[in-house]
Amino acid sequence: MSVSLSPPAALRTPVLGRIASALAALWLSLCLSGCGAINRVPSLEEQAKSSWSEVQNQYQRRADLIPNLVETVKGYAKQEQETLTRVTEARAKATSVQVDASTVNDPAKFKQFQDAQNQLSGALGRLLASVEAYPDLKSNQNFLALQSQLEGTENRIAVARRDYIQSVQAYNTEIRTIPGRWIASWFYPEAKPMETFTSTPGSERAPNVKF
Repeated sequence: MSVSLSPPAALRTPVLGRIASALAALWLSLCLSGCGAINRVPSLEEQAKSSWSEVQNQYQRRADLIPNLVETVKGYAKQEQETLTRVTEARAKATSVQVDASTVNDPAKFKQFQDAQNQLSGALGRLLASVEAYPDLKSNQNFLALQSQLEGTENRIAVARRDYIQSVQAYNTEIRTIPGRWIASWFYPEAKPMETFTSTPGSERAPNVKF
């Protein structure tokens, strides 16, 4: 009497299925790596993080200019103390809220950062509007230089935000659509959608801010 040593069919099927899945995954990964698709997710992620760093750099540049602006205005418009105080407080809040590239996918922290920067923008705008009542201040060379630097910085902030929005849109689209969704699931399970600023009409064009 002969004895069969082969495993029962019920056991062979799952094993063969796993082998087939592994071979299919291997074949797909080789195909994707050959065309560069397998690297697209991390490449887009790094690009978005780099764009976010530029946003932070420009916001920091603005924050660095504000103390000198406040001191200059204070020398000519002491009666604007309340407005100056609001700018100083808004700056302190904005610089205390940090969202680095590793936490930019946190909706709550990102909103906190954006709200703080928007509050500073509003306070700064009100301060610069108030100087219209002070001709001597408007003709002060130090003030004019600071005003020019702030105008340039606001433009750079807007451009940096626009570039970041576009980079995040490309990255988020990649990890939410096929085949990027599959690639992220298999090879980059830590990849998460990033938060972004709300794009306004015309944001695709380079802005020109004037105070």
